[in-house]
Amino acid sequence: MGMATIKARDELVSLLPYPLGPPPETMQTKLGFSRIIRMGDNENPYGASPFALEAAKKELESVSRYPDGTYSRLYNALGEFHGLPEGFFIVGNGSDEVIRLLTRAFIGHGDEAVMASCTFPRYKTNVLIEGGIPVEVPLANGAHDLEGMMAQIGRKTKMVFVCNPNNPTGTIVEKNALAQFISDMPKNVMIVVDEAYVEYVTLGEMNDAKTILEKQPNVVILRTFSKIHGLAGLRIGYGMMAPEIAGELRKVKDVFNVNRVGAAAAAASLADKAFIAESAEKNCLEREYVANCLAGMGFTVLPSEANFLFVLLKESSLAAEASLAEKGIFVKGLAAPGYPNALRVALGCREENDAFLKALRSFAAEGVV
Repeated sequence: MGMATIKARDELVSLLPYPLGPPPETMQTKLGFSRIIRMGDNENPYGASPFALEAAKKELESVSRYPDGTYSRLYNALGEFHGLPEGFFIVGNGSDEVIRLLTRAFIGHGDEAVMASCTFPRYKTNVLIEGGIPVEVPLANGAHDLEGMMAQIGRKTKMVFVCNPNNPTGTIVEKNALAQFISDMPKNVMIVVDEAYVEYVTLGEMNDAKTILEKQPNVVILRTFSKIHGLAGLRIGYGMMAPEIAGELRKVKDVFNVNRVGAAAAAASLADKAFIAESAEKNCLEREYVANCLAGMGFTVLPSEANFLFVLLKESSLAAEASLAEKGIFVKGLAAPGYPNALRVALGCREENDAFLKALRSFAAEGVV
């Protein structure tokens, strides 16, 4: 069979597909584990809201029908939840899609987008796909360097990304500093604040989304149902923004971009505030417990406000990842700018966290870390 000779766009030459290793379930079958512990994707170990599960089950009865392309029920639920008109929202196939819609609609060839050098990689990828130029700023003490980012704003700057809490470090920027950063930004520059992990942040440490959006029409705030809502498998996220920006995104999004089961589950999940609060409380306890245990073992752990920890290693993070995987524990080994060897470890329940700590202690005892 011959090779296709159709040339792809020049913007794709330097890009690689998102790296996906074998799924943990494949490793489970291959190595014969009775169970596996998933700590690599920042999921909610406590599952999803019973409200969401019931809504999803009911919606399965109608899967032969296209979803409501207006997503009126979900937009209504989002509006009530945030106290904003429905025109301020765009839903997507995960917040990843909303990022893609933003760059598709607003990034042109040669436009610059400022971001941290160690952050969620899909910002950079989507900017490059549209022919834009990522301008990367190193983190300062593990968090976004807002002063350094502001210094990079120029006439070609079209967009700025602030991941808060930051993935993969889990750090946040001080809320007054972020508010000032937003206020000082030229109004022709879009500021995208990705708050995928906002529900895990200590109460009072984040700016109010509604207040920011009502005062600053150049701000977009991203949220997701994949993390604390426990709906990662249904792929649904959303953005909050000025209706004028949302209107431009509707021009470039697919008609039925969110499936009907995910939309129904998401709307129902918003109503279960008790589940969200309980998940956040459990995460807070486990975050402190695991961080203290790791510190007692001699590891450096960045201060996290998310549902994961960023653990610095002295040697190969990929070797640590592989060693843990052989014990049925799946974490994310990273070689990130400024952090050549680190583990991003999603927090589980106490039993899972203890299993991880035991496995990492064993790995360290081998003299590798």
